[in-house]
Amino acid sequence: MKLVVQRVTHANVVVDGETIGEIGKGFMVLVGVGKEDTEETVEKYLKKLINLRIFEDENGKTNLSLRDVNGELLLISQFTLYANCKKGNRPSFVDAGAPDEANRLYEYMCQRAREEGMKVETGSFGADMKVSLLNDGPFTVILENL
Repeated sequence: MKLVVQRVTHANVVVDGETIGEIGKGFMVLVGVGKEDTEETVEKYLKKLINLRIFEDENGKTNLSLRDVNGELLLISQFTLYANCKKGNRPSFVDAGAPDEANRLYEYMCQRAREEGMKVETGSFGADMKVSLLNDGPFTVILENL
């Protein structure tokens, strides 16, 4: 699993000209599911994501988590995070999860985040999405190989 986490003041996702997901302060997260990932993988990454302390406290230190600031999540599936560009100029995606299983694990992550009390908005798996955001900082973290 690979997550690209961007701390945002707001973000949204549009499909076919319609906004299908929108958040205020929180994380816009690109979610890549690999072929070896399981529900246990999702649990580990979700725990890290929710507890990641990259919001500033009253002293300006990055010491607060998403939960601490009542932040929101915009979770966007993105298999292209598994692009391998080592050979040639056309990326290979052989390490990405199979679409059906990747979608199941993506939906599982969304469900589990909601069960953890997070406000969660989503994109549409496999759709042509337009994502807009205002990166706060900018602050971007890549979670992989946990």
